[in-house]
Amino acid sequence: MIRRGLGLVLVVLLIGCSEFDYASDRALREASVRSGTPASHVVESGDTLYQIAWAYGLDFRDVARWNDIDSPYVIYVGQRLSLRPGGPDRQARADGGGMSGSGGSRGGSTAIRSSAPSGPVAWQWPVEGQVVRRFNANALGKQGITIAAEPGTTVRAAGDGEVVYSGNGLRGYGNLVIVKHNERFLTAYGYNRTVLVSEGDRVSGGDAIARMGSAGNHPGELHFEVREQGSPVNPTDYLP
Repeated sequence: MIRRGLGLVLVVLLIGCSEFDYASDRALREASVRSGTPASHVVESGDTLYQIAWAYGLDFRDVARWNDIDSPYVIYVGQRLSLRPGGPDRQARADGGGMSGSGGSRGGSTAIRSSAPSGPVAWQWPVEGQVVRRFNANALGKQGITIAAEPGTTVRAAGDGEVVYSGNGLRGYGNLVIVKHNERFLTAYGYNRTVLVSEGDRVSGGDAIARMGSAGNHPGELHFEVREQGSPVNPTDYLP
């Protein structure tokens, strides 16, 4: 009984720990890059590094490192980003299309300040409602939960952080907000009617960030995701 109790305490401490050994986990993540992930992505107007990494299920720091991009992660329209380990697309660089964050043609750029908190996340539900779609790790496409409530209900940040994406450029998410909580966790809030925050905004847990919209023919639904080190995890494992 004592051993089981100690084991549970250790699990809780590990989940709540603010420090994460990113370097030691790197090889495992790189080896698990899905075969269906394209080799590269050409930056379009409105793209951010966080958005691109989210769309392909990658850790934003890996994408930055593979392309020699430093904080604050400036990228440029027309830039070809490598989505695989091994560095930037050298041919694209030779052709002038693969500029890093520190140089290249500035035909439109976007950057996010790196000012997210480093401590553990004080998790809270983004909206009060019924979970009508549970997390399925084997599901194709988006992996999160769907919460039903009245259309127009205020959507709130699930913890302190920085808004790193606000827009409708990710197919299948509608009006989307992505919040970076620390170097380990990001959350996403999709299908919104109205977005109330902009990229670069600092938010506290409970702050209003959007108004609930609808998901297809189902009015009043919020799609909510948690990504840990770029990988989708079950939000209900963290929410109180």
